[in-house]
Amino acid sequence: MALQTPQHSDRNLALELVRVTEAAAIAAAQWIGRGNKNAADGAAVEAMRHAFDSVSISGTVVIGEGEMDEAPMLYIGEKVGQGGPEMDIAVDPLEGTEIVAKGAANGMAVIALADKGRFLHAPDIYMQKIAVGPGLPQGVVDLDASAGENLRNLARAKQVDVSDLVVCILDRERHDELVAHCREAGARIMLISAGDVAGCIATSRPEGGVDMYLGAGGAPEGVIAAAALRCVGGQMQCRLLFDDDGQIERARGMGIHDPHRKYGIHEIAGGDVMFAATGVTSGPLLRGVMREGNGAATHSVVMRSKSGTVRFVEAHHDFTIKHWSRA
Repeated sequence: MALQTPQHSDRNLALELVRVTEAAAIAAAQWIGRGNKNAADGAAVEAMRHAFDSVSISGTVVIGEGEMDEAPMLYIGEKVGQGGPEMDIAVDPLEGTEIVAKGAANGMAVIALADKGRFLHAPDIYMQKIAVGPGLPQGVVDLDASAGENLRNLARAKQVDVSDLVVCILDRERHDELVAHCREAGARIMLISAGDVAGCIATSRPEGGVDMYLGAGGAPEGVIAAAALRCVGGQMQCRLLFDDDGQIERARGMGIHDPHRKYGIHEIAGGDVMFAATGVTSGPLLRGVMREGNGAATHSVVMRSKSGTVRFVEAHHDFTIKHWSRA
């Protein structure tokens, strides 16, 4: 079923998604810098779950934070919404739990929405990823090419030197060799402690300061990032990384039959896709939640693949009129 129905316009649905991410961001913001990532995540989850009750969809969480027995997370298979068209939902109520706990940059509440069956049902394992922004020739980068080859091809497409390129990589020991190869090729590196959804999206915006995202991170985050990049014409390739046969069998139960398959962006997030995010802590894309007396200000973005529209929404919330979850 397509996103547009006579009873419910895409514009209304986009605004409803932003309200959901706003609620999660405001709830999580009460825990900024307090060193308790689980409390921040729990607050965001409960606020997001409650906010979904007013969204006019029949949604199923296909990318979530865990399984049903791990509630109160928004678990895989959970039904949300008050009724309407059937949609698949990818959520991360708090992208960057450690970021928020430490008061660092780029914490966000994020949602992606697609027609039923159009998201890759990725298990909660690692995923190898490469992503670039819009306006580039198709296939300019390839997951199976070396870091140096990808950087040279990207520099040629952007008509710059490799030394002008910035590659965003998660700061993990597993990436030490990758970082070394990128530096040997002449590129600059932006190491991030967490938040690879934000890292991927940064390739799509000039203010992001990132030309390519590279490395292994969470598969659920990869699906959400692919949804965002679909909306703006970016490119992304991924491959699931399995630790053992048990993970492979679990993936087969989710419909993934080739464990070595390389996925293109339309295979990860296909059809008509919407993406919404609200900043919890400030970063290049979004400002964080700011307290305003008896209320707060939020900064959000909402995108849709069908139109390619990117809208930024600034909202001011009055807690004396509307109750929000607060610590």
